[in-house]
Amino acid sequence: MVLGVLTLELVIYEAQSLKDKRRVVKSLKERIRNRFNVSVSEVEHQELRQRAGLAVAMVSNDAKLVHGCFDQIVGMAQKDSVASLLSFEKEIL
Repeated sequence: MVLGVLTLELVIYEAQSLKDKRRVVKSLKERIRNRFNVSVSEVEHQELRQRAGLAVAMVSNDAKLVHGCFDQIVGMAQKDSVASLLSFEKEIL
């Protein structure tokens, strides 16, 4: 069994309020969940209006599958038009 955790650090420059931020984060989380069938949660910076920290978790029997999925999620976050990816970290156990 392989467990993977991906953390994404995002900045949302256009967010003028926490409501704006929640809208952007919710949209990104839903797109990631629907496309990759993984668990996604906002785990950091809930009180900051322009920052977000997301954690993505995936369980599989193939480490290559987890790496490939996480690479695609990072690519998706990098191409997002509203949120900018500051950094990411992958852990595969």
